[in-house]
Amino acid sequence: MSNVAIIPARGGSKRIPRKNIKEFCGKPMISWSINIARQSGLFKEVIVSSDDDEIIEIAKNNGAEVPFIRPASISDDFSTTHDVISHAVNFLDQSNFQFDFACCIYPCSPFIRIQDLYEGLNIIKQKKDFYSYPITEYSHPISRAIEISEDKKIKMIEANNEKRRTQDCSLYFHDAGQFYWGSKDTWLKVDQMHSNAFGIPIPNWRVVDIDCPDDWKRAEITFKTLNQHE
Repeated sequence: MSNVAIIPARGGSKRIPRKNIKEFCGKPMISWSINIARQSGLFKEVIVSSDDDEIIEIAKNNGAEVPFIRPASISDDFSTTHDVISHAVNFLDQSNFQFDFACCIYPCSPFIRIQDLYEGLNIIKQKKDFYSYPITEYSHPISRAIEISEDKKIKMIEANNEKRRTQDCSLYFHDAGQFYWGSKDTWLKVDQMHSNAFGIPIPNWRVVDIDCPDDWKRAEITFKTLNQHE
């Protein structure tokens, strides 16, 4: 069995311009994802799907392959991860590139651990019609969530949970936004990645969703702290 990593990295990031190649702890952000994929030893090739010349050049300089230019039709704000990865998988399949499993690795994922990649692959080797991806627990019980009106009046989303102790609330998880494993056939046939999947629970102290400058700063501080500790 052989595997391929596919890193989706378009050039049109809005909230953090050029996010995928912005310098993060001394390297272009995408280089961290490319390097962890290569270091894992899991992949026959590490491929970047991009519409941007500068991203493509940086990806190649870091050891990734770029066998195609991503079409504009799947490079806008409304294109889904599945749209992009299934396109790449189909391209590789039509090009007679031999592989069994494909892992989508997000370009802004400096906290990925190799052991998590291995666990995800082991899951789908047993559950070939499903995906696998890392999930993490919400830091506060969402059953005690509140909303606030324009005049700052607070309302419980679930009123019956107002007096419930947090330790008595159900545990809920969310997508860690790092990677997704699937077989070649699953990527081509199953477009609901999140509901047709098995989870890999990871601690929320190494999950940072980088969507704004504050997220970026927090991610750099966390990354440096973890590296110093280890």
